[in-house]
Amino acid sequence: MTIPTIKIRRLYPEHDSDIPLPRYMTPQSSGMDLHAAIKENQVVQVGSMEVVPTGLAIALPPDFEAQIRPRSGLAFKHGISIINAPGTIDADFRGEIKVGLINLGKSPYTIRRGDRIAQMVIQKIYQAQLEVVDALKETERNEGGFGHTGV
Repeated sequence: MTIPTIKIRRLYPEHDSDIPLPRYMTPQSSGMDLHAAIKENQVVQVGSMEVVPTGLAIALPPDFEAQIRPRSGLAFKHGISIINAPGTIDADFRGEIKVGLINLGKSPYTIRRGDRIAQMVIQKIYQAQLEVVDALKETERNEGGFGHTGV
């Protein structure tokens, strides 16, 4: 298996050189932590959403994506999640990675400069071809949707 190389750029190196680059926190981690590149504390009020910049842009190889996912500790302990989890960064996007956070918790949450706010998972993607047909092969499940196996 070939490991993809991701080119990364600090958009504001004169201001954000203290912000850690994304990195895997353990040898078997699937996601790299992303850090908040904010000038001052940012409070996410209960039920509200905030966009948090990372100060970074990446160039993914063709046929790859970066998924931006919530950090489990923030989600479980404070109710902080990502609005569009997982967020998707396409291979042709070159803008700043920003994370849309939402506070689903019971109290305001303060984000500080350099805090780990999300994780980025690199995935291989496939663009599928669609074929229009008159019928689909039936399965045991067939059209069973939400809750079809019970609660």
